[in-house]
Amino acid sequence: MTLCVFALIASEFMPVSLLTPMAVDLKISEGWVGQGLAISGAFAVLASLALPALAGRSDRKALLLGLAGLMCLSSCIIGFAGSYTIYMAGRALIGIVVGGFWSLSAATAMRLVPANKVPRALATLNGGNALATVLAAPIGSYLGSVVGWRGAFSCLVPTALVALVWMWWSLPPLPAHATKISNANPLRLLGERRIVLGMLAVGVFFAGQFTLFTYLRPFLENVTQVRSAWLSVMLLIIGVAGFAGTVLIGVALQRGLYVTLMVAPLLMAVIAVALTQVGTSMLLVAALLAVWGFVATATPVGWWTWIANTLPRDAEAGGGLMVAVVQLAIALGSTVGGLLFDRNGYLSTFITSAGLLLVASFLVFLTARSTGASIFPSHTDRKANV
Repeated sequence: MTLCVFALIASEFMPVSLLTPMAVDLKISEGWVGQGLAISGAFAVLASLALPALAGRSDRKALLLGLAGLMCLSSCIIGFAGSYTIYMAGRALIGIVVGGFWSLSAATAMRLVPANKVPRALATLNGGNALATVLAAPIGSYLGSVVGWRGAFSCLVPTALVALVWMWWSLPPLPAHATKISNANPLRLLGERRIVLGMLAVGVFFAGQFTLFTYLRPFLENVTQVRSAWLSVMLLIIGVAGFAGTVLIGVALQRGLYVTLMVAPLLMAVIAVALTQVGTSMLLVAALLAVWGFVATATPVGWWTWIANTLPRDAEAGGGLMVAVVQLAIALGSTVGGLLFDRNGYLSTFITSAGLLLVASFLVFLTARSTGASIFPSHTDRKANV
């Protein structure tokens, strides 16, 4: 399942590192290629809300294998896409896989291991996400320069096939009658003010992040003047910093969950504005993007911690709702970013990203107040949280 997560995240965000050559080959603008993230996000929203209900009537192993097969099909369709319409159809399929797999993965892990090992199982699953974050963008950029963007997508097919066969061999039957997951509608949680504010905060955070991140490659190529060979290095810097952030964020969360969730988008907003001022300096841009990767990749761990703390008895419903919110936010962010990038260039795109991130920080503040939690916990509170 971890290997499947790796292939899934690599498939979802591969266009970010191949935006320019895809736009040239498909004879469209970079902004329109970026809409591939929007369409996959939209279908992921639908799948994350619909598939948990289907899982109650279906064997989860069959569902997971079906989703892995759909991921293989998606990569094949995109790799051989002769038109923009076919490319978007492939992106829609990967969106279904993203929403469905993430909605089922945590509950499946809880059925595979004893209760005391569930945290390790979930950490292992998220390890595939972190590894893809480190490797997918630079490897995609490198493969794109060697075998073309179609070849880069085609290289994902064998990985997805190995994951499919491995899960078929290793997963036990997971019939519906053994499921202990609540069938409650995740949308019912929106009746609570604290949940609404929290979901707004996480949604605006991801929208702000992907308004900028989706169009990072054309910025690096046209403003920073990064050549193809160095582009992979720049993306690798973001990935390695993100992996480090995922490992180290536990320390910050122990010192204060809400202050961490507030400071992260503030820092990213500052970086977004700073990039518009020093975009021609490769050294400064690399340093800023390293900090961006460190913060942006690690922050979702904080939001999953918030779900566990806020909804201990409804963690799956809350998790499904958050997957839908995040994917919708990615779709909206990449759409807004693409429209702004095509019409006004990178400056308006990056400033809009900064504005959204500032709003996200303020929404975290409101979320903390609605729960009655202390934003800056005392030493005693921190010990209790640990």
